[in-house]
Amino acid sequence: MGSRLQAVIGLFALMSAGLLLAGCSDDAGVDQHGQKVAVERLEGQWLVINYWAEWCAPCRTEIPELNAFAEQQQDKGVKVLGVNFDGLQGEELGQAVQKMGIRFTVLAEDPSKRYDLPRSEALPVTYIIDAQGKLRERLLGEQNAAGLTARLDELRKGG
Repeated sequence: MGSRLQAVIGLFALMSAGLLLAGCSDDAGVDQHGQKVAVERLEGQWLVINYWAEWCAPCRTEIPELNAFAEQQQDKGVKVLGVNFDGLQGEELGQAVQKMGIRFTVLAEDPSKRYDLPRSEALPVTYIIDAQGKLRERLLGEQNAAGLTARLDELRKGG
């Protein structure tokens, strides 16, 4: 009887440890390099999430502006994330990112459910998420670094 109780306790301990580890490994999927994107890297920051596609001419024009914006904001509590509208994965995603010249993180998994983002049929579309994970703005059409900076500053001030 004692060994059966020990087995049950051991099984319970293993299940508990597994659940704890699963909770700790929460991630936002992988990026264009196949590396896990830990949620901790995103929490507490403002997120600028841009949906793009290779066939979208305004997207191609917008990417250098987003690269510049990402570099300007990197130490200011802002993270720029890209999402391929066509759902490219793996090597295809990596090649598209390289072809487009994207230097910020591109998520292989669409974060729309996590942040409750409405689906857009038009591109490019950019969403601004505040540090609490709440959608604050949906910007349709091509954006530039100066405009994104101004809009972000306004939203941070409560606008």
